Amino acid sequence: MPRKEELIIDDWEFSLNDRDHFTKIDLPHDWAIDRPFKRDMPEGEAQGFRDRRGIGWYRKVYHLNEKKPAGRYYLDFGGIYENSTVWINGIEAGGRKYGYSPFQLDITGSVRRGDNEILIKVDNTSGPADRWYSGAGIYRTVKWIETEAKHFHKNDVVVRTRLDGSDALVTVRTGVDDLVQAVLTDGRHQFTGRSHDGSIAISVPHARLWSADNPQLYRLTLNLIDGDREADQIQLHVGIREIKMIADRGMFVNGRRVILKGVCLHQDVGCRGNAGKKELWRQRLADLKNMGCNAIRCAHHPYPAEFLDLCDEMGFYVYAECFDKWTGGSYGRYFHTEWKNDLSALIKTNRNRPCIFIWGMGNEVENQAQDSMLAILNMLSDYTRILDPSRPITYAMNPHFKRKSTIDVSQVKDIQKFVDEADETEITELDEKMRCIRKIADLVDVISCNYQEQWYEAIHKAVPDKVILGTEIYQFFQGHPQQLQNFSCQVPALVPLRLDYVIGGLIWTGIDYLGESMGYPAKGWSGSPLRTNGDRRFSYYLLQSYWTEKPMVHFSVLDYSIADEGVKEHWDLPPLVDHWHFPQFRRVVIPYAIASNCEEVRLFLNDKQIFVPRPDQFPNRLIFGFLPYQPGTVKAVGYRAGRAVCSQVVRTPGPAAKMVFDRLPERLDVRKGDELLLTVRATDRADNPVFRESAAVRFHVDGPGKLLAVDNGNLSSNEPYADHSIHLYRGQASVLIQFAGTDGRVVVSAAADGLQSGRAVICALSSGQQSLPHAAERERI
Repeated sequence: MPRKEELIIDDWEFSLNDRDHFTKIDLPHDWAIDRPFKRDMPEGEAQGFRDRRGIGWYRKVYHLNEKKPAGRYYLDFGGIYENSTVWINGIEAGGRKYGYSPFQLDITGSVRRGDNEILIKVDNTSGPADRWYSGAGIYRTVKWIETEAKHFHKNDVVVRTRLDGSDALVTVRTGVDDLVQAVLTDGRHQFTGRSHDGSIAISVPHARLWSADNPQLYRLTLNLIDGDREADQIQLHVGIREIKMIADRGMFVNGRRVILKGVCLHQDVGCRGNAGKKELWRQRLADLKNMGCNAIRCAHHPYPAEFLDLCDEMGFYVYAECFDKWTGGSYGRYFHTEWKNDLSALIKTNRNRPCIFIWGMGNEVENQAQDSMLAILNMLSDYTRILDPSRPITYAMNPHFKRKSTIDVSQVKDIQKFVDEADETEITELDEKMRCIRKIADLVDVISCNYQEQWYEAIHKAVPDKVILGTEIYQFFQGHPQQLQNFSCQVPALVPLRLDYVIGGLIWTGIDYLGESMGYPAKGWSGSPLRTNGDRRFSYYLLQSYWTEKPMVHFSVLDYSIADEGVKEHWDLPPLVDHWHFPQFRRVVIPYAIASNCEEVRLFLNDKQIFVPRPDQFPNRLIFGFLPYQPGTVKAVGYRAGRAVCSQVVRTPGPAAKMVFDRLPERLDVRKGDELLLTVRATDRADNPVFRESAAVRFHVDGPGKLLAVDNGNLSSNEPYADHSIHLYRGQASVLIQFAGTDGRVVVSAAADGLQSGRAVICALSSGQQSLPHAAERERI
């Protein structure tokens, strides 16, 4: 029989702490995201004050028309948070402790013809919780897989590529000793190979190479032949590329130096918690791509396959890591018994992906550079090199190093505080820090530093034979050589542009996330270039001015009248916002900033030119100045070679008069269950945004779709996501809709008292394709 892989995400039942009363749900599902806020809950800051604790039960009946005598049956899970146990028809089939690892269960002996009950227990009663919002439940996809006795195991298939001038050699280790036929195609050309011994070599003349700038993918089809028939077939995407780390010169992709212009991300998607679907992530990644981002650190655990599929397709270099802490913190419960299974799951499921360029062994672990830590790092690194010798290995170093203490870190409740806070064991001498870093550098291929740009030159002098990566960097404030944190205007993102041995930096973080709050009422981490609903902060445009070539200019004002969002200081920026509206002032001088990648910027206030220096005359190319407040129009124009190439106009708005949707798709190819986030803004009658409007907006959906959630990006709000109404935040709010998968017009309306309603009309076209169109075809969204 041919292989059958079927997503089984519809028509499940769920019960929390009660096996007698189930409600209908679809997967992916995060039961914590809609729990009420609980200010006094244990570890509330870490979990966004949403109580995830409890035991969840999931149930589904799957009908099997016929059980083949020689067939093999599997359930494949993208991830279950956490401590899962699976039963098939009352027979225990297995489970997984670590909530981020994918796993597959052989259920052949338990399934039967007819109805099969799948029952899954998810136990979130133990602690400690993660330092960030972890969610709870079956928050990723589930597949039902049927094969013959002879079949491929996808995790055993290994693909490698090697360049030889303009040609390439693609080698495939099939994992089976039977006859395998292989077809490699880019849609225009086809290349073939075959093997009886488990190894296939395919020559590709004039290969089309994969990079973040040009994410060219080939499709590899493997056919397993049994006698005169096909017993199994699998397909996977292949990116032909070559990545080298060269000391003193940097990172080279296909022979060209590349600087990683990246961000760190956590996996929640705001209003859906951790139950984010592929198309919602596509929107988020498209926003990051537009910012100029080309690299992502998946912090700090394995990410879903759908997310990494998009990174392959859209073009991102991915830093993949398995753990945060090791024997301390949340994973400390599992480390000694589970590390090998979880590290294997990360690497074996992802080692054929072109997007992943490096494996991270951990983040800011306990006892850094001490003998106990070095022994574990060596163990993890050695095992990783066995599973995948083709990629470099690294570890993200905390800027704090301490001398040995007698504290048992497995008993420490707040491991991050223990790691971060200075005490009598803190190492302060630079030479001693460098000795610690050399010990770690001996075990890794790339030196990865969190918040240590001020010491890069000393690190390179101590370890000159390895490149440096900023695995976490601040958006705006760089430290001082004599002090970890400082407030001078030295932007860390620019460091790789002047130091060749630094391959890039990854901003903490690219998008706001739930959890790791600095204190109630904040429910998460604010201060990123993008809010949870995709609304852009000034740092988005600042990074765009550093990371993109297309001419851009962006004007913002410094407004200390806006509410504190609870951002941790060094990760924050000054409160620069997008408006020219100060009704509380008559004649006051307003500070402003302009981000631009142009050679010259001209600024006009009510058509009067305000002369400003060129960007290259300012530290970090960021223009600062002052404007006398006069209601009206501010216009910034960017020039290259004496010619105007871009502009931005900001106007003082009149009273809010209507709701207007922005960045709308005209039509969309959709499958059942696809989701789309739409944003509406309050404007005056002339369509000028009204930043200060905060009216409650009510959303409604007509046609083949439904409203799932609302979000305004305000992590200090107590308004629920699972509602049809939410207050505008800084003049905007968003609604998440889900498509029914049938053709038709989906009409989304937004209404607020005293304002003209806004309406978005989307032509939904049902699609039978494997995925929605490539991101480049959907940039209008």
